[in-house]
Amino acid sequence: MHTHTSKNPCPRARHQHLSRLLLTAALLALSLVATAQGAPPEQARWQRQAQAVTITRDDWGIAHVHGKTDADAVFGMAYAQAEDDFNRVETNYLNALGRLAETEGESAVWQDLRQKLFIDPVELQALYAKSPAWLQALMNGWADGLNYYLATHPDVHPRVIKHFEPWMALSFSEGSIGGDIERVSLEQLAAFYGTDGKKFAGVATPASWVEPTGSNGFAIAPKLSADGHALLWINPHTSFFFRSELQMSSDAGLDAYGAVTWGQFFIYQGFNRHIGWMHTSTGLDAVDEFAETIVHKGGKLFYRYGKELRPVTTRTIRVPYRAKDGSMAVRSFDAHFTHHGPIVRAADGKWIAIALMNKPLEALEQSWLRTKASDYASYMKVAELKANSSNNTIFADDKGEIAYMHPQFIPKRDNRFDYTKPVDGSDPATDWKGLHALDEAPHLLNPPNGWIMNTNNWPYSAAGKFSPRKEDYPRYMDTFGENPRGIHATRVLEHARDFSKASLISAAFDSYLPAFSRLIPVLVHDYDMLPGNDPLKPRLAGQIALLRGWDYRWGIASMPTSLAVFWGDTLWDRVHAEAESEDQSVYDYMAGDAGAKARLDALVEASDRLEKDFGSWGVPWGEINRYQRNDGAIVQKFDDAKPSIPVPFVSSRWGSLASFGAHRWPGTKRYYGTSGNSFIAVVEFGPKVSARAITAGGESGHPDSKHFNDEAERYTTGNLRTVYFWPEQLEGHTERTYHPGS
Repeated sequence: MHTHTSKNPCPRARHQHLSRLLLTAALLALSLVATAQGAPPEQARWQRQAQAVTITRDDWGIAHVHGKTDADAVFGMAYAQAEDDFNRVETNYLNALGRLAETEGESAVWQDLRQKLFIDPVELQALYAKSPAWLQALMNGWADGLNYYLATHPDVHPRVIKHFEPWMALSFSEGSIGGDIERVSLEQLAAFYGTDGKKFAGVATPASWVEPTGSNGFAIAPKLSADGHALLWINPHTSFFFRSELQMSSDAGLDAYGAVTWGQFFIYQGFNRHIGWMHTSTGLDAVDEFAETIVHKGGKLFYRYGKELRPVTTRTIRVPYRAKDGSMAVRSFDAHFTHHGPIVRAADGKWIAIALMNKPLEALEQSWLRTKASDYASYMKVAELKANSSNNTIFADDKGEIAYMHPQFIPKRDNRFDYTKPVDGSDPATDWKGLHALDEAPHLLNPPNGWIMNTNNWPYSAAGKFSPRKEDYPRYMDTFGENPRGIHATRVLEHARDFSKASLISAAFDSYLPAFSRLIPVLVHDYDMLPGNDPLKPRLAGQIALLRGWDYRWGIASMPTSLAVFWGDTLWDRVHAEAESEDQSVYDYMAGDAGAKARLDALVEASDRLEKDFGSWGVPWGEINRYQRNDGAIVQKFDDAKPSIPVPFVSSRWGSLASFGAHRWPGTKRYYGTSGNSFIAVVEFGPKVSARAITAGGESGHPDSKHFNDEAERYTTGNLRTVYFWPEQLEGHTERTYHPGS
C-alpha cells in the first residue's frame, strides 16, 4: 500500500511569508532545549521535528497545521489537539486501551475488560512492527507530537498515560462516536465474568432522554446547483465537543480540513482540495452473536461445532484499577474465546460469543488514505481495504460526481438466519463466509435525480425512486428502516433546484417536524371523539386548540413546539417498552395501538409538568430548550441560574434535520443539550473548493480561552462561518503562528 499523492501539491508559499515571524520563537525554543538540564535525547529530536511544522491559529482558534512531510503534519496536529484539550485526547485512549479504571476506579473495570477482549498491546505492537514504513512514520509523528506537548507543558498532568507509544494509535483507528464494541452489554459481561456479586447501580434513564444516534449527509450534483458545482452537507450528530476542527497539510500533497476525533491523526469527516466525505452511522448488521454449546470434558472446556468438539481458548486478562485508598489493585479474569470471538454473556444455557470487525491496521490505513484521495475512483481504491464496518458514506468531488457507499466490512452470511438475534454457533452454516465485494452492497453513483442523502435510515430511499432496491439485497444489509429525518430530507431535496451553499444550509435547518405532523392529528382526533361531558374536554381545550393550529415547525417563540415535545417525550416513555415487545416502531405504536386514553393522559401529564416548571403550559420553546457550557469537563453540569442560550431546533427523534438532544438534568427545569449538531459544514467543489462551517461551543476546551464558547450563538442560529482553507483566506484572520513548543 502506498500513499496517494495529490495532483496539486500544497505550495510552500503559504508558509514562507511567515518565516520571519517564526525565527525569534524558533531560536528561543532551541535555546531552551539546549540549556535544559538532563533533557532526554528524544526531546532534541522532537524539537528538530517541530521546526518542520508550522501551526497557524485563525481568529476562531482553529489550527491550520503544515509540515514538510505527512509525518510532520501529524506531529503538529497531535500537538495542536493536546493544546486545545489534552484531557479529551488522553481519555479517548484510556477508553481505547482499556485503562480507564486506572484513574476512575473499580467501577470502570468492566469497560476495560470489554476493551481488552479485543485490544491486546502485544498484538498491537506486532502490528506496528509489520506496518508499512509510511504508516509507521505517521504513528511515530503522532506519539512524538503528544509527548513533546507533555515535555513542554510540565503543568499538564496526565491521569494515566505519561508517555505515548506509536503502537497505541492502532487501538483507536476508526473515528465513530460509538464503535462496534459498544454492542457488548457491560451488565451482562459482569454477570458472566463477575465473582463478587456486585450489581450495577444507578437511576434508570427515561427512554425519551436517549437521543437517537445519527448524522445527516447530503450530496448535490452540479445539475441541481446554482453554479454547476457539486455540493456536500456534513452534519454529524454526536456528543458535543467530541471532535476537534482543524486543517492539516504537507509538502507531500496532504491538504485536508474537517473534524478529527480527539486523539486521532486523520480528518474523520471533511474535505480536501478535490473531494469531500461525510460518514453516517449505518443500519448494516456487521456485529453478530453466536450461541455456543459448551461441553465439560476431562476438566477442560469444549464447544460443539458440527460433528466435532473444539477446545475453548482461555486467556487471563489483568485489569488494573485504582482502589479507594488511591493505591493500584488488579482484577484478573479468565476470558473465553471460540473461533467466532470472545464469550461476552450467557443466555438460555448457552455461552454467547460475539463476532465483529477487528482490523486495526487496515482501519488506520483506510482512515488515513481516504483523506488523500483525489476523486471517486481513488477513494474507492482505498475502500477496498474493507475496514469500515460502522459508517455509510456520502461523497462529492470537483469532477461533479456524487455517491453513496455502504460500509465495506460486510460479512457474507446465509440469509435464512436472523442475525439480529444469536444464531446457533454449532451449525457451520451460520458462520461468516468471507466479505462481500463492494458492488454487492447498496451503493449509488451519480443518480439521475441529482441528489443523495442518508440520515441513518436505510439506503433504499437515498435517492428517491433511483435508490437501491431492498429486494436486491440480504436483509442484514439494513436493520434501521426509514426514519422521520429520512422522510424530511426527501421532502426538502426532491423538488429543490439551484442549490448554493446558503440554500443548502437553509434546507438542512428546515424546521418541519414530520413525526409530529403524523402524531398530532391523531391526538386531535382522539380529543374530538371524546363525549361532550368528558372532563378532559375543558381540561385540554386550550392545548388542543394550540396544537390544532400548529404548522409543525420548531422555533424559539413556538409554544406548540414546547407542548408537543413534552407530550411526545411523555408518551414515548409510557409506550416504548410495549412497542418493542410487539416488534413495532415506537412511532407506529404511538399513532395506533397506544390508544386514545394513553395519548390524552400523556397530554395531561405534559401540561402539568409545564405548569409546574414554567407556570403555564403555553411556554415559548426557547425558554425551555437551551445551550450551556460552564466548564471543560467531559460530563457537563447544568444550572438554571447560570447564563444559557435559546436553541430553536429539537431532538432528531421528531424528524428535525438540525438536531439538539436535550432534556432536564438533576436540579434543572430547563432542557440542556449535550448532543446533536456538533461540527457541521457545507462544501462547494468549484474551481477552488470553498466551505462554511460551525462547531458547537468553540474550539478550545479551556474555559479561560476566548475560543471556549465563541461559536455558541452562531451554532444555535445555524450561522455558519467561512472556512479559511486557502492561504489567502487566512490573511487578516490569523491570531498566532508558531512552531510546536515555541
